[in-house]
Amino acid sequence: MPKRPTTLMPPRATRRPPKSDADRLRNLVQRFVRSFGLLVTKETPCGQPLSPSYAHALMVLVERAREQTSTSQATLGVILGIDKSNVTRLCSRMEAAGHVRQERASDDGRSRLVSLTEPGKRLAQRIEQASQDRFNRIVVALPRRERSTVFQSLAALNAAIETLGEGGKEL
Repeated sequence: MPKRPTTLMPPRATRRPPKSDADRLRNLVQRFVRSFGLLVTKETPCGQPLSPSYAHALMVLVERAREQTSTSQATLGVILGIDKSNVTRLCSRMEAAGHVRQERASDDGRSRLVSLTEPGKRLAQRIEQASQDRFNRIVVALPRRERSTVFQSLAALNAAIETLGEGGKEL
């Protein structure tokens, strides 16, 4: 008799149903994180060959450049929700790749300002387009009558997280 393939999920009868709204939320967020591709460290969810933190940093820098707002490493770290040592390493990698330049802030010699180079701007534009294409496909896949509910729910979830001070901080 051939052996049945094993699965990662236990048989349906032994799965524990969520006990609380917190369990249900955790399960749904975990499923989203996994299915969206957020655990892949060397590629963005839109298929670009960069870590998600690198791509997000590029997106922050391109947006702030459009607003003509300078960006320090510290500010970038707060917006991305990563600590000082991680933002320092990220900026160093981006600088070594030729995507950003860093310079000391004129008003504070300890602060480093980060800005996109021309190759960095081109890369950011490619990532932005790939991201826009992916989100367009997702929106089209959502039933039209459910879209506003999804948007409102995500906004409410972000607001709840921000009240806890656990990420999503904006300057």
